[in-house]
Amino acid sequence: MKKLKTTVCVILLAFASFMAAAQNTGNKKCNVLAYYTGGAAEIDNYNISGLTHIIFSFTHLQGNKLHVDNAKDTITIRKLVSLKKQYPGLKIIFSMGGWGGCKECSAVFNTDAGRKEFAASSKQLLQYFDADGLDLDWEYPTISGFPGHQFLPEDKHNFTMLLQELRKAFVNKYELSFAAGGFTDFILRSVEWDQIMPLLDRVNLMTYDLVHGFSTTSGHSTPLYSTPYQRESGDNAVRMLDSMRVPLNKLVLGAAFYARIFQVQDSLNNGLYRPCKFLRGVDYKNMDTQILNDTNYHYYWDSIAHAPYFFNDKENLLVTLDNKQSVAEKTQYVIDKGMDGIMFWELTGDVPRNGLLQAIDTVAEKK
Repeated sequence: MKKLKTTVCVILLAFASFMAAAQNTGNKKCNVLAYYTGGAAEIDNYNISGLTHIIFSFTHLQGNKLHVDNAKDTITIRKLVSLKKQYPGLKIIFSMGGWGGCKECSAVFNTDAGRKEFAASSKQLLQYFDADGLDLDWEYPTISGFPGHQFLPEDKHNFTMLLQELRKAFVNKYELSFAAGGFTDFILRSVEWDQIMPLLDRVNLMTYDLVHGFSTTSGHSTPLYSTPYQRESGDNAVRMLDSMRVPLNKLVLGAAFYARIFQVQDSLNNGLYRPCKFLRGVDYKNMDTQILNDTNYHYYWDSIAHAPYFFNDKENLLVTLDNKQSVAEKTQYVIDKGMDGIMFWELTGDVPRNGLLQAIDTVAEKK
């Protein structure tokens, strides 16, 4: 009988611990992170009360050091940091690099001296501005990214050692994250997931541009789910990483505050999965004037991909994007999966009021 009572107590304690953990997970805030490329005054156009992070884009390398490019950027950073007085929970993060902005990354981070000097300078810059962390946007370690930029097999482990140096310098005072390609080749080849995740606060998954400026077959640029014709999607990236034991509570799903327009070969399948060439991008805030007011465009919702698109069958033009419905579904997906949050590129692409950010906030605030 005594043994039975002990067993019951153990089971009850384990169940209580499980319920407490589940309750804590359920109460965890859904982070909302905005990449930001605007100026000091422009931020005032937006209701940022629901944001947990603003990621200033971009800082760059100067030699081996992290560097703010000019006086205008300095003014913008100071304005963003000043917002923390009005929004005490807000964090201001520096993004380093960007598409086309990390030409020397492979070379600099290939040396121990380069990594150490970069880590020390990053800490100094964060201290100087009273900012809260660094987000590395190296596109990409190990695999081909921006045309002409160096990429080497050793980038993979050099990236791990770079994060080790940064974590050593930051300790727990500053947040550390990186922008990861949301596509299969990056996930399988670019970084050492098992070694880097303990060093990071989060990973910002760029689950957009999955069909991009170099694509020759059209499709959804930022779908939540895969289709029989397109594997790459937000859910595909999350499932792959989950299978590799990357903690879901350190993953951030990406959304696009812009559309991409493709010229497709014909009108089959309303322009999806057809030979194509990229024409241009359109910010969400300009969709009314450039797309919605053109009666040749017809709106569609892909119930498999959970993604919107427009097709102009007069000119065979496909427009792939996120809208209010898709970003709301992405936010709910993040909450249901117990992920860290949702991020988007980028805030100035939105309309100032009742736009995509509001759609995200409406779902996130219910949590």
